[in-house]
Amino acid sequence: MKPNLARIGLLILGFSPALLGQTFQSGPAATALIELYTSEGCSSCPPAERWLSELKSDKALWTRFVPVAFHVNYWDYLGWPDDYAQAAFTQRQNTYATAWDSRSVYTPEFVYQGQEWKPGLPTPKTTSPGLLILNRNPDGSGTVSYKPDAKTPAKTYEASVAVLGGDVLVKVRAGENAGRTLAHDFVALHVASIILTLSADGTFNGSFAAPPSNLPKAGKHAIAAWISPPGDQLPLQATGGWID
Repeated sequence: MKPNLARIGLLILGFSPALLGQTFQSGPAATALIELYTSEGCSSCPPAERWLSELKSDKALWTRFVPVAFHVNYWDYLGWPDDYAQAAFTQRQNTYATAWDSRSVYTPEFVYQGQEWKPGLPTPKTTSPGLLILNRNPDGSGTVSYKPDAKTPAKTYEASVAVLGGDVLVKVRAGENAGRTLAHDFVALHVASIILTLSADGTFNGSFAAPPSNLPKAGKHAIAAWISPPGDQLPLQATGGWID
C-alpha cells in the first residue's frame, strides 16, 4: 500500500485535516439515525450505552447509521445532575412520545429512524431519500446541502447539526449509579437546528454557526447532521464522522 503523502505532509507541518475543513456526505440510500435516550442517573442505562459504544468499531458507522446519545434531565432530581443532559433533549423524547400516543417516556430508550426500537429487532426498510452533504469549517461553522430524491419534494426542510463527544468517563457520586464510573460515546454536546431554503439547482441549503466554546468535556469529537420534514422530527437522511 502506498503511503498517503499528502496526509504525511500535513502531519509533518503540524496540521490535521480538521484544520482545513471537512466534508461528510451520505449516499442516496438512507443512513439511519439511531437515537438513545439515557441519563447518568438511571441504573438501567449503562448496558445500553455500552451497546452504543460498541458501534465505534462497526464498519457501517457513518455510512449505514449515525448514532446519537441524548441525555435527558428528568433523573437529575435523584441528586446527581447529569452535565450532558439538556431540557431540549427531554423535549425531543417527549415529542416522540406524543407522536406515538405514549403516556410516558423512559430510559434507556432507543429510536431508529423515528420509531421506537430495541437493538436486535428488525429495522425499517431502506429508502432513497437523496443526498445530504455536511461541510464543516475549521472554526466549527459550516453548511448543509440536501438534494431530495422525491418526485415532489417539500417546500423546505429542517437540518439538525450535532457535535458529539466520545471517550467520556464520569465518576458518579450520587443517584442510582453512585460509586460507578460511566463511559459515554456519541453523546450530544450541542445541537443546532436550521431551516434549509431551496436553490435554483434543486438543492436545499443552510448554514450553521460555530458551537459554543464551553461544551462539556469529551476525549474525542464527531459531527452529525440529519434532515427532517418541516414541523416533524422524523429523520429522513443522515451523515457525519469524526472531526478529531
